[in-house]
Amino acid sequence: MTDTLDLLVIGGGINGAGIARDAAGRGLSVQLVEKDDLASHTSSASTKLVHGGLRYLEQFEFRLVGESLREREVLLANAPHIIWPLRFVLPHEPSMRPKWMLRVGLAIYDRLGGRKTLPGSKKVSLQVAPHRAILQDHLTAGFEYSDCWVEDSRLVVLTAMDAKLRGATISTRTECIGLARHGDHWLATLRDGQGERVVAARAVVNAAGPWVDRVASTALGQGTPAHLRLVKGSHIIVPRAYAGDHAYIFQQADNRIVFAIPYERDFTLIGTTDLLYEGDLDRVEITAEERSYLRKAVTQYLKSGVTEEDIVHTYAGVRPLYEDKAASNSTVTRDYVFEIDSEGGAPILSIYGGKITTYRKLAEHALAKLSRHMDIPGEAWTAAAPLPGGDIEDADFARFLWEASNRFDWLPPELLLRLCRAYGTRVDDVLGTARSLGDMGRCFGGDLYEAEVEYLVTEEFARSADDVLWRRSKLGLHLPQEAHQVLERWFADRA
Repeated sequence: MTDTLDLLVIGGGINGAGIARDAAGRGLSVQLVEKDDLASHTSSASTKLVHGGLRYLEQFEFRLVGESLREREVLLANAPHIIWPLRFVLPHEPSMRPKWMLRVGLAIYDRLGGRKTLPGSKKVSLQVAPHRAILQDHLTAGFEYSDCWVEDSRLVVLTAMDAKLRGATISTRTECIGLARHGDHWLATLRDGQGERVVAARAVVNAAGPWVDRVASTALGQGTPAHLRLVKGSHIIVPRAYAGDHAYIFQQADNRIVFAIPYERDFTLIGTTDLLYEGDLDRVEITAEERSYLRKAVTQYLKSGVTEEDIVHTYAGVRPLYEDKAASNSTVTRDYVFEIDSEGGAPILSIYGGKITTYRKLAEHALAKLSRHMDIPGEAWTAAAPLPGGDIEDADFARFLWEASNRFDWLPPELLLRLCRAYGTRVDDVLGTARSLGDMGRCFGGDLYEAEVEYLVTEEFARSADDVLWRRSKLGLHLPQEAHQVLERWFADRA
């Protein structure tokens, strides 16, 4: 057993990575453990938005929406390579919410977050291009507003990278199978591919997402006083359903909303659902009923419609929401709640709820909560700290891309754009000394070369083909299955 850590973080999703980063930056000794890959579960199964959550206004979640909108601007400035503005068009469906309600909601949305860089909302005619050719004819008017897109799993990985750069230990494929409190510290039994070992920590953060109660039970012999509601959200991906860079937000008769979002250049992402989940947390999949619900949700708005045969990929994740006794899964709070237990000595902090947009503030609040039970040095610091690759001058990605195109004029434009989007200013580290495609090593298919994969292994904790093709990128959508198999063999040969 090594020296006692200040903090053991269990869970390699966005909340765990955010807390590990913040704590390491304040000088604490930190280890993060994740039983699978970073962002393997809920944090890579989102709708991939940094947003306030317009629909949460109906549940009077003004604190959550306001904090989210303020964070939207912070994250956009600190990671402009993986986060960028997106305009949303909200058609007015006469049979649902009246125009005045939508107008008032958007006015509140514009003002709650102290908007600085993103344009505000406005009325829009759906009888002109491009909407006239896309939407059903009875939809004539609507509204347009701003939020942001995020590469969700890359946000987790970059946050964990920064935690490591600041001294944290990031241990993937490492499961915490035992927790025992011994006065002023915890002893945690960790299991990885090499066997079991024990580490000591002065405090534990339980950021295990859907497994939060399981970890709490391991530590305390019972679940925490809070109650957990597991809600599954599923998405479908179809070939590009309409032209344009805007997203749509479609109201549904059950009071839910469904997004249709341009995705990976060639596709449209459609989601999400809200279903109570009681199944295997390691095998979360979309159901036939959810596929049908999402298809029908957009078909009533889009002229082109969506058929079952159009679906090229699906994904599903489980949200670990705080049980607030809401009657509907779609109205249960998305705000985060902490439960701390320090009875008998060393504290354990368990986290319920939260959303990608608020992960940085959640980390600040988690450390503030822990500071009542242990010494937390330093002050909050992450608001003005770019994530790896995000130190782009004035957060001007277009100018950065233009300058990169001059420096790397030998790269095909689509590959250059993808690399700059994924890695930002770290694109130089990815390319290394390469001066031609031939210098980038083996091509695994499409525009994926060995130099990039080596970087992902060395710097971004990648250990498998799925890590590369689905979490560090979305190349799994673009490359043939043969490329996946070739990459799997490459990893197997390195083992």
